[in-house]
Amino acid sequence: MIDQQRLRYSRHLLLDDWSESVQERLLQSRVLVVGAGGLGAPALLYLASAGVGRLTVVDPDVVDLTNLQRQVIHTTARIGQAKVWSAAQCLADLNPEVQVHAVQARADTAWLAQHVPQADLVLDCSDNFATRHAINLACRAARVPLVSASALGFAAQVTVFDARQPESPCYACLFPPDQVAPDALCATMGVFAPVVGVLGAMQAGEGLKILGELGPEPGRHQSLCGRLLMLDARSWRWTEVQVRRSANCPVCAEAHI
Repeated sequence: MIDQQRLRYSRHLLLDDWSESVQERLLQSRVLVVGAGGLGAPALLYLASAGVGRLTVVDPDVVDLTNLQRQVIHTTARIGQAKVWSAAQCLADLNPEVQVHAVQARADTAWLAQHVPQADLVLDCSDNFATRHAINLACRAARVPLVSASALGFAAQVTVFDARQPESPCYACLFPPDQVAPDALCATMGVFAPVVGVLGAMQAGEGLKILGELGPEPGRHQSLCGRLLMLDARSWRWTEVQVRRSANCPVCAEAHI
């Protein structure tokens, strides 16, 4: 690390758990973020500001006026621009040291199979079940940790799926592909803007702890792997549910591996 980097990241380096070796791991890390919308916006901002070396962001959409109520990485001046390019511009202004690979495309099964193995971590900031299941399948196959979140209305949830851990469930354990309800979108149902801000920041936080290899010492850092946190923003109450691998999971059950 050079002196300018030590100054930029000094408030992290002052933390007892955050040595220069932790910061070096972040600087060398490669993170794939699927979605540059409500969840992806704050997640990308915090990953970039913390010094993650390379960020790949994939999203097929363009910035729309209706996005600006919650997607804080975009601006009015960039309406009509691809979300990934809008995000890349913002991140370059925030931290020019970070390499941003912007991909205006839908993260389908083929694309994910090619790009997930190149990442150290994936953040699922998508907005539909099909994409979430495709991301989960690719991460499980490549043994890449996945930080997953979703939000709608005043409700949200976040967890970690880490295929490197033998006991970790996967997304399909919680939401079997053949049992999911039809997608409910914020375009038709609405979403409380601070909810995606909170959850996107938490996704970044979990990601930084995984990349920096913080914990899990007793009484210190504890991953969300195996724990699903659910937020009701009407009361700001959290509910925690312990989640386990499903013996019948079509993705990670022993019979299917």
